[in-house]
Amino acid sequence: MEHSFEAMLVEHCAPTLAGIKPASLFRFQAESLDLIRHSVQVWDQCFEPKGIRVQVLMECPGSSVGIIYVYREKWVMHLLAEESRSTFLEQMGYRTGSAGEMLAQLSRRLCLEAEYPHEIGIFLGYPLQDVIGFIQNKARNFTCCGYWKCYGDPVAAQKCFERYRICTQIYKKRYAQGTPVVQLATAA
Repeated sequence: MEHSFEAMLVEHCAPTLAGIKPASLFRFQAESLDLIRHSVQVWDQCFEPKGIRVQVLMECPGSSVGIIYVYREKWVMHLLAEESRSTFLEQMGYRTGSAGEMLAQLSRRLCLEAEYPHEIGIFLGYPLQDVIGFIQNKARNFTCCGYWKCYGDPVAAQKCFERYRICTQIYKKRYAQGTPVVQLATAA
């Protein structure tokens, strides 16, 4: 698959575009950070009527790389407001607030910490049990692995992984056949 911003959206964000996953993340390299910012702005405006937002979570100036977060705003707001998840994030040092404020905190952590902040799984819709299990087990002793490492029910996780895989396969095929990305995105 080509490596245009559009193609990367399809390849890495199909389940989010389809409305079966709250958020996705991908790394995008371009000729300049300005080009990345422009692409993000254009796609954010295109997807906003469908309840999907696009933003740069992290910029790497030396390599013109951006970490791009694509998310269903209402769904992510709901996830972050769940008591168990918000309590966990508070324990990780986050101040509760709007989704935008929470994402700003995550963005700062991405830029300042040597390692990826593992609580990012909360922002991607991963089960809380799996995010905690990943941190406690230092990425070992998982029950299965797919879109994330599972520490809970492997059967349920495998079913979810398969839905995401099939969705991505279908979206990539439709995109290759000429379906515009905006048409692939479902409304919230």
